[in-house]
Amino acid sequence: MTVERGLRALAGIMTLVSLALAHWLSPWWLLLTALVGLNLLQSAFTNWCPAMPILRLAGFRDGKSCGN
Repeated sequence: MTVERGLRALAGIMTLVSLALAHWLSPWWLLLTALVGLNLLQSAFTNWCPAMPILRLAGFRDGKSCGN
């Protein structure tokens, strides 16, 4: 899996987890949802995310997400 696809998967997981935590524990968890959204927005413009180096260390590879 590529870093780009890993980032999208991580953002989706974090969004769903934060929504579940907000539903069952506290609405304050919606702040995590907002932070994930802000991070996605900034990464759309900068093509960088703080999770990228971590995903690379975990074995995700750089490259195009289609066919590689």
